[in-house]
Amino acid sequence: MHSTSPRTGRLPSRLEAIALSACLAGAGGCRVGPDYAPPKADVPDAWLDFKAGAASRPDEDARWWTRFGDPTLDALVERAIAQNLTLRQAGLRVLQARALRGIAVGQFFPQTQAATAQASTNRVSENSPQGLLDRSFGDYSVGLEAAWELDFWGRFRRGIESTEAALEASVADFDGGLVLLAADVASTYVLLRSLQEQLAFIRANVELQQDTLELTRVRFNAGAVSELDVSTAQATLSNTRSFVPQLEDALRQAETSMCVLLGRTPSDLAAELGDPRPVPAAPPEIAVGVPADLLRRRPDVRRAERTAAAFSAQIGVAAADLYPSLAVAGSTGFRTTTFQSPGQSPSAGDLLDADSFQGFVGLDVHWPILNYGRIRNHVRFADARFEEAAVAYQDAVLQAAAEVEAGLSSFLRGRERAAFLEESVAAAQRAAELSLIQYRRGAADFLRVNQAQVDLVERQNSLVIARASVAQGAIATYRALGGGWEVRVGREFVPPRTIEGMRARTDWGDILSPGYERGADFSLFPRPGGEGPVDTEAVPATSPARTQETRNAPRD
Repeated sequence: MHSTSPRTGRLPSRLEAIALSACLAGAGGCRVGPDYAPPKADVPDAWLDFKAGAASRPDEDARWWTRFGDPTLDALVERAIAQNLTLRQAGLRVLQARALRGIAVGQFFPQTQAATAQASTNRVSENSPQGLLDRSFGDYSVGLEAAWELDFWGRFRRGIESTEAALEASVADFDGGLVLLAADVASTYVLLRSLQEQLAFIRANVELQQDTLELTRVRFNAGAVSELDVSTAQATLSNTRSFVPQLEDALRQAETSMCVLLGRTPSDLAAELGDPRPVPAAPPEIAVGVPADLLRRRPDVRRAERTAAAFSAQIGVAAADLYPSLAVAGSTGFRTTTFQSPGQSPSAGDLLDADSFQGFVGLDVHWPILNYGRIRNHVRFADARFEEAAVAYQDAVLQAAAEVEAGLSSFLRGRERAAFLEESVAAAQRAAELSLIQYRRGAADFLRVNQAQVDLVERQNSLVIARASVAQGAIATYRALGGGWEVRVGREFVPPRTIEGMRARTDWGDILSPGYERGADFSLFPRPGGEGPVDTEAVPATSPARTQETRNAPRD
C-alpha cells in the first residue's frame, strides 16, 4: 500500500486519500456497544468486631508478615516469592496476556501485509485453444499486497480494550497468588512452630511421668501402695509417649508442604528453621481500614472487576457485526510474461522495467444482512456473559468481606481464649506439683497425681493450639484484606534467569522489559472513561445505558 510508483516517485493521490481517511476513521470513529462502568458492589460501613480499625490504613502493613517479629518467617516468605513455581506460572500468564494484547493491537492496523513473488515456466497443450499461439512462456512477478478493514464501528478498539482488561486481570491474578503464597508460608510456619512447641511439652511431660513411674515402683516395692498405682502410671506414660510419633509425623508433613511452597524438593529444613522456637506472637493490632478498601486492595476483587470489563468490551466486538465493514485492499508490483521457442531458456530481464509495473486499489464492503439472528444472539450471549461477570464481581466483594469478618473473629476470640488457657496451664502445673508432693507424703492417692499430670498435658497442648490459632487468625485476616502483593512493585513477574532463557529462545521485544505496563502503543488507544480505582458508587451493571448504543442497529 505504501509503495511508490517508479514513474511518479510518490504515493498516488487516491491511495493517499484513502489511507488518510482510514486513519481518521480509526482514530475518531464511533464504538458500538456499551462504555464500561464498574458494577456497583455493596460493602458495610465498618467491621462487626473491629470498628476501631476504621481509621487505620491497611497499606501500612504491605509486608504484614514482618509484624510477627520473626526473621526466619521473613526469610521464608521472601524465598518463596522468589522461587515458588505456582507463582512463576502466574507470572508467565501475565506475559502471555501481554502478547495477546499485542495481537489485538495488530488487528487495528492493516490486517494483511505481504510481499509476493512468483516464477513459473509453462507449456500449453498443442490441442488446446491456446496451443495455436506460442505454447511455451515464462511468467514472473514481484510485489506487495495489503488489506485493511477500517475500524469504523470500534470492533478492533473494543478488542484492544478487552485484552487490556484481561491483561490487568492476569496481573491481579498474580497478585492474588502472591497474597495466598505469603499467607500459606506464614500459616505453615506457625504450624511448624506449634508442633515443635507441642513436642517440647510432650517430652517434658514424658520425663515427669517417668519420674512418677519410678516413684510408684519404689513405693510398691516398699509395700506402701498397690500394683494399681504402678500400672496406672505406666499406662499414662505410654499414652503420653504415643503423641511423640504422631507429632513428628505431622511435623514432617508440614516441612514437606513448606518445601513445595519454597519451590524445592522435599528435604530437611533444619538449616532454615534453626532451633525450635515458640509460636510467633501475633501483632497486638491489625490495620484493617474500612471495608471499601477491599475493592482496590483485594487482588481477586480487582481480577473479577477487570474480567467484567473485558466481557463488557466483547459486547461491542460482537455488535460491530451488525454494521457494514469497509476494507481497503491494494497491491503493487511488477509482472512480465515472456514467450520463447522450444530450446530457449526463459528470461525475466524486463521484470523491473517501467512497463511491467502494475497495481490496483479497491474498496470492499461486507454486510451480513441475512445473518442478523446469529449476530444478535452473539451480542446477547456477550451481554449475558458480562452480566454473569458483574454478579461474580459482587459475589467476590461479598466473600471478601465475609473472610475478613471471619479472620477478625478468629483473631480476637482466639486471643481471649489463649489468655484464659495461660491461667489454666499455670494452675495445672501447680496442681501437678502439689499432688506429687502430697503423694510422696502419703497425704493423697495416686489417682489425684495421675489426673493432675494428664490434665497438664491436655492443657499445655490446648494452650499451644490456642496461641497458634491467634497467629492463624491474624494471618487469615491479613490474607482476607489482600495485603502483601505490594512487594512485587518494581519487580518483573518472572525471575531474571527465566527472562534470559526466553530472550535467548525468542524475540520478545519490549514485552519482557521491566518498565512494561501496557505496551509502547498504549497512548494510541486510551481506555474509555479513563483509569483509576474502582468506584463503589458507579452505575450499576444493570443500567439501561449499557445497551443504548446498539438500539439503532438493524433488526432481524
